[in-house]
Amino acid sequence: MSTVTLRPWQRAAFDLFRATTGPDYLAVATPGAGKTTFALTCARAALADENRPLIVVAPTSHLKVQWSRAAHRMGLQLDPDWSPGDGLARDVHGLVTTYQQLAMGSAAKKLAGLSAEAFVILDEIHHAGHEKAWGDGVRKSFGHAHKRLSLSGTPFRSDAAQIPFVRYDNTAEGELAHADYTYGYADALRDGGVVRPVYFPRVDGEMEWTSASGDTISANFQDELTKDQASMRLRTALSLEGEWMPAVLKKANDQLRLIRAEQRDAGGLVIATDQDHAQQIAILLRDRFGVPADVVVSDDPGASKKIAEFSDNDRPWLVSVRMVSEGVDIPRLRVGVFATTTSTELFFRQAVGRFVRWQAGRTSQKAYVYIPDDPRLRAHAFTIAEARRHVLRPPGKGDDDDFQPDGGLENQVHEDDMEQLSLFAVVASTATDITMHTVGEDGKHQDGMALDGMSFEMNFSPADLGMVAYDDEPDPPEPFFSDDPALGLDLAEIPTPAGLIAHGSMSVAEIKDDLRTRNAHVAKRLVDVTGWTHASVQSEMNNLAGVARVASATNEQLARRLRYAESWLRRLQR
Repeated sequence: MSTVTLRPWQRAAFDLFRATTGPDYLAVATPGAGKTTFALTCARAALADENRPLIVVAPTSHLKVQWSRAAHRMGLQLDPDWSPGDGLARDVHGLVTTYQQLAMGSAAKKLAGLSAEAFVILDEIHHAGHEKAWGDGVRKSFGHAHKRLSLSGTPFRSDAAQIPFVRYDNTAEGELAHADYTYGYADALRDGGVVRPVYFPRVDGEMEWTSASGDTISANFQDELTKDQASMRLRTALSLEGEWMPAVLKKANDQLRLIRAEQRDAGGLVIATDQDHAQQIAILLRDRFGVPADVVVSDDPGASKKIAEFSDNDRPWLVSVRMVSEGVDIPRLRVGVFATTTSTELFFRQAVGRFVRWQAGRTSQKAYVYIPDDPRLRAHAFTIAEARRHVLRPPGKGDDDDFQPDGGLENQVHEDDMEQLSLFAVVASTATDITMHTVGEDGKHQDGMALDGMSFEMNFSPADLGMVAYDDEPDPPEPFFSDDPALGLDLAEIPTPAGLIAHGSMSVAEIKDDLRTRNAHVAKRLVDVTGWTHASVQSEMNNLAGVARVASATNEQLARRLRYAESWLRRLQR
């Protein structure tokens, strides 16, 4: 018997999950609230009832490893390196895969057979609607699964293709996903000790560019533009060919330096448009402002390791594209720059979620995400900041009756991935003012919104940006502590997989990596001593140990293979 202590929302969601008789359950909880712990608690309880395989679907390869490690801490062993050619190894309780992998026909067919009696966790389930192939892969793989627990950090609405295993309700805003349990950002702030309050300094500017037709256009973020023009305006601001981005980066770096005076390991994150953009930003931070910046891109095979290292060290800046938009746990992030043309509400919320994770033992935990004062991003920031403001400083009655956060431009500014911008060219960009919104002493909105802790406008040049304090709102309430025994959940032990090799705090996946590395090292030495080909040495090592394929071998088999190979090497060296 082992005991896990749950937060109140986790316990409430767990109790409701256990009472749900159908195959599907959707939990929507704000980033940083503890969705992983909740889901693995549900899995532990289910596997204790009946010995079932556990299958987790994660958005990225990095998160496969993260899920495997989290499961290990809960007494569950998951294989993050599973491939369609493998069955389920005997020394694990289950496996972790990705939505992208499910789009492969071979993977979907294999998992369809494995999942008939499985407990399935679908992390960030909205990814199943990312591409039709991903949704089809989820349906084919888990249409007959015993139980499906879907998770999301973001409320989401349907587009043309509904997400598998999610029920939708017809509302005035369209079809909205129906969650069995919802724990929002405002709920988490109210509880205290769960998430940070996030503030959004919004930076305007004067942008100038040459359109595809050859016209030179000038505009700031307050000007009403067509869809294409609004996209070009945002691209112009984010381009390193102008001075808007350098000015914003200086402002953000100054803010981070101020925070690091109190919290030495506080970090910043820039979410860039693409890989080239990310590299240019890192160079600018280094050359102009004298601060190092780590770059993480999805093509880098060492990306997961770099993120883990950045999470544990005290380097100031991380620059990435999409890899750290969700699911990545870097609690020390305190300052962000949203420097991408991806402007959907879903992506914006996911990005902001990287800054909300609470750090125990710290007093002031405010986080700041600098954004272009683009109408669409302004609207997204408003929805998040309103939730925060309603908790930290209740608004005056009727403040929002006439408020329209996007100035009527929401329908004009769409995702620009399909736009033809080959003839578009940046001419110049300059930051002009930075605005944070508040509620005045009379309870009325200043500047038409109630986004953030202080309202001001200031003209500045990139050379003389000064520091501005954004700290007039209170910190969240103290963390919730309770002696309520209902929050302590006793979980029955689950069967130990056959052939499991325990090694301290190392998970099955970590032990497997170690054993594979050691096997490869011995194989190389045997090639040198015998003069055989690498393939011949590997085949003989398999024969000696009775292993069919290294890729599907259990840790017990890999350990036996290593022992036989080392014995063979010792005999040859005598």
